[in-house]
Amino acid sequence: MSATIAFLKGHGTENDFVIVPDPENAIDLPATAVAALCDRRAGIGGDGLLHVVRSAAHPEAKDMAAEAEWFMDYRNGDGSIAEMCGNGVRVFARYLQRAGHVTEGDLAVATRGGVKRVHLAKDGDVTVGMGKARLPEGDVTVSVGERSWPARNVNMGNPHAVAFVADLAHAGDLYSPPQFSPASAYPDGVNVEFVVDRGPRHVALRVHERGVGETRSCGTGACAVAVATARRDGTDPAVTGTPATYTVDVPGGTLVITERPDGEIEMTGPAVIVAEGTIDADWLETLAR
Repeated sequence: MSATIAFLKGHGTENDFVIVPDPENAIDLPATAVAALCDRRAGIGGDGLLHVVRSAAHPEAKDMAAEAEWFMDYRNGDGSIAEMCGNGVRVFARYLQRAGHVTEGDLAVATRGGVKRVHLAKDGDVTVGMGKARLPEGDVTVSVGERSWPARNVNMGNPHAVAFVADLAHAGDLYSPPQFSPASAYPDGVNVEFVVDRGPRHVALRVHERGVGETRSCGTGACAVAVATARRDGTDPAVTGTPATYTVDVPGGTLVITERPDGEIEMTGPAVIVAEGTIDADWLETLAR
């Protein structure tokens, strides 16, 4: 292992990530090392980590290599593995552009949630094809303190519970995961979005991301919220035959979500690289043991 390992830091609507370029999948990144890198006091700090690997070099992505050269090996801030991260895909694409691997226009990114189509626009925004939402059957309830709300179960490659509330403050501090029932609805935990209306086709949210806590933004969560809101509003594109576009305010900015009649969802928003540097390899290797 070299004396240092390169890293970058980026964010999408203030959902921030440590980026570790590792084309040949040569760096050992166990959960303890990822959690240490994402630690905001003892590490670099981030809601998650983007491990940048060529698809052909990663056992979980080999089958996607013909379709997407690069694999986003995404990890939550606690080191656990996640299926997808919408803001992360935008930042991942921005890194590939900065590194000279891609240019403005269209590209494909492999994720554990499948291959995602990305468009890097000249104005700086990044649009990600997020695939289709799944809406599992069954009633779900989320609770914070003495308050409880019915929630919509939406799966965007990762699980979400979307609750419409009167005031975002009712979500509490979101340090701890909100309670949900039945437990069988989310055997591996869930991201919980609390949503209020801001205007016609305009909502705002707060989110607790599993394995992280409250974050400034959640891309898949914004998509889940747009889908749930469209069903609540009677604007399901599969029924109306017309795309439904919602502006979704998150604590770190604004995302625009469009669901088409065929069910495909697109998310558009900013992605910024703010810093780059090196990690002490000996320190990281100690954490990896």
